[in-house]
Amino acid sequence: MHRAIIRVDGRVQGVGFRWWASEQARQLGLVGRAENLVDGAVEVDVQGELDGVGAMVRRILEQPTTTGRPGLVTSHTLRWLDPVPGATGFRAY
Repeated sequence: MHRAIIRVDGRVQGVGFRWWASEQARQLGLVGRAENLVDGAVEVDVQGELDGVGAMVRRILEQPTTTGRPGLVTSHTLRWLDPVPGATGFRAY
């Protein structure tokens, strides 16, 4: 089990980015959350098998998008953390 937090900046709020991230995470069998931050960024916290987490990171960052990702990601940060035991589902805040 692996966990990554991806913070994305750009035009990512008010464009459906969190809902897109939720659908992508579900397709990849990941759990976690996508949340708007007060500074206009979005934070996506995902955990699951390494292949799925890696695919999610690539989908979030790829330019141009091949998955219909809304908005525009101009920069990002990526952190790897310990997984949260017993986490279930994916939520968008």
